[in-house]
Amino acid sequence: MKLSIALRLGRVSNLPTVWTNTLAALVLAGSPAAGWTTLLLILAVSLAYIGGMYLNDAFDAEIDARERPERPIPSGLAERRTVFVAGYAMLAACIILLGAIGIKGGTGLAPAFGGVVLAGAIVLYDINHKGNRFGPLLMGLCRALVYVAAGLAVTPVLPPPLWAAALAMLCYVAGLTYTAKQESLGRVESMWPLAVLGLPWAYGLWLSIATPITIVFLALLTILMGVTLRLLFRRGPGEVPRAVVTLIAGIALLDAVFLAAAGAVATAIVAVVLFALTLVAQRYVPGT
Repeated sequence: MKLSIALRLGRVSNLPTVWTNTLAALVLAGSPAAGWTTLLLILAVSLAYIGGMYLNDAFDAEIDARERPERPIPSGLAERRTVFVAGYAMLAACIILLGAIGIKGGTGLAPAFGGVVLAGAIVLYDINHKGNRFGPLLMGLCRALVYVAAGLAVTPVLPPPLWAAALAMLCYVAGLTYTAKQESLGRVESMWPLAVLGLPWAYGLWLSIATPITIVFLALLTILMGVTLRLLFRRGPGEVPRAVVTLIAGIALLDAVFLAAAGAVATAIVAVVLFALTLVAQRYVPGT
């Protein structure tokens, strides 16, 4: 398999959003988002993300052969069995790495347990997301579990702000995943599920009351959501896919809101930079 195909299968252009999830989880868990632990956690959740994307294509190969024949597996650019093996291997590596981080850091196997739950949610989504009305919620759960697994690497008891951020991210990702499910149609047939995108925004607004600097990052997220919703309502050719990848990049901005509210303004700025990096990377490696 060529490197370009491997990168495309893994949707690696979206990886910076997983990194910001990790940074936010660490800060909300009361740990500085720096050092080797942070880098190893980023590696672990990156493996989970790429592995999940590989399995997504492997499980969807037959459907993609009909609806998206240009995808790597149906087009013959990647062997389905190889993609399956690589996907499961990366999930296993994620769990092992999380276990090693926990043992060395003093939280034991708690992060590995979080990794097992995360991997289970990923596989469940990949197996049963087509035609599943609860698929978007399951995808949102996968993102929320990134916070849980990363947080457990530094503390055995996750604080309420981390749980709240994870729930807000679940809502955001569920909304954008619903939109992504309509991408093959080139239009969004029903707008009401997108209302869940407003829940994390409202939470960010509430956070900004206590920490006014948060409003700066919330404003960036508001602009992004306004632009993408405009694309969805116009429903022009190619605008739904553009909206989807832009919303994916916006995950980093939501993390920036969480970070700023926690007092980690410098790390919030890093999240904004990673948002921009995601948009640039999506020009070279498709984000969906």
